[in-house]
Amino acid sequence: MASASSTRKVQHAATAIISLIILLTSTQTTLSDPTSDEVHELLTKYNLPKGILPKDIKSYALSNQDNSFTIELSSNPCYVKFKDQVVYYAKTIKGKLSYGKVTGVSGIQAKKFFIWVSVTGMEVDQKNDMVEFHVGAISQSLPAEDFEEIPSCKAKALLREESFSLLDALI
Repeated sequence: MASASSTRKVQHAATAIISLIILLTSTQTTLSDPTSDEVHELLTKYNLPKGILPKDIKSYALSNQDNSFTIELSSNPCYVKFKDQVVYYAKTIKGKLSYGKVTGVSGIQAKKFFIWVSVTGMEVDQKNDMVEFHVGAISQSLPAEDFEEIPSCKAKALLREESFSLLDALI
């Protein structure tokens, strides 16, 4: 027969394990099969344009403690062309979400001239209706309207039709 003391120890250990599981699960929201709308609606709740991320989202996790996030894309590679800007999204994108901005970004690169540069943050300038993209200490602002539509991933940075159009223009 077990003593009352050892039974209490087992109960305390079980309670501690259950509390730890509850704590861990309550600090992070994970959607393994989110609809594109769920993720993009979350962006708008944080005053960010929904089109800064592509449609091809497989899953995401958002920490309830510090708003850090991880997004997994279903497409790899993922290139998106916004008006005059080509952007590469890695399979995994990370950062920290706050109202009107994203900081500590990894997994997004923009092509400037012939060089790929890592985007480290984004911030909405509501007064001027612009989105400012940070590349280290340098930034570039683009019209927020460029990010109203949610883009789809493409497998190549320069689409075939675009290369033919460019070739036709040169001839």
